[in-house]
Amino acid sequence: MARKVFYSFYFKEDNWRASQVRNIGVVEGNQPVSDNDWEQIKKGGDEAIKRWINEQLNGRSCTIVLIGTNTAGRKWIKYEIEKSWNERKGLFGIYIHNLKDKDGNQSRKGRNPFDDFKLEGKALSQIIKTYDPPYFDSKKVYEYIQNNIGSWVEEAIKIRNNY
Repeated sequence: MARKVFYSFYFKEDNWRASQVRNIGVVEGNQPVSDNDWEQIKKGGDEAIKRWINEQLNGRSCTIVLIGTNTAGRKWIKYEIEKSWNERKGLFGIYIHNLKDKDGNQSRKGRNPFDDFKLEGKALSQIIKTYDPPYFDSKKVYEYIQNNIGSWVEEAIKIRNNY
């Protein structure tokens, strides 16, 4: 049975790339939200957004942060990382800048969002793994993620259970 995971990503810039990863099907992800649904959630303010995130995280064993150009430092990405860590979920990141967007464009590699957190005097990025597919070709990046995401989830859960 596939693990249930939560995908954390910057919706505005990376929704298209994130949908590619979500469609891999090796792990069971949270239900995609449409542009219209997300706008409705946002209209409810911060509490509505927190409530939605909390509901999505419920029952998930791991959070996968899909790292685009501007993912790091975003308020809700930070909330999802902190909540996932505090709830003892597996946690890791995948750089998705070399996946093509809907217009066929790739983007710049973003900064590691786990650098923004400190734990026992060291950056969370020293504990949490991130994966940067070693290809420029979007199809090869997709295949690399597809071939490895299941084992990355299991490793992230082990890391969190041992920490």
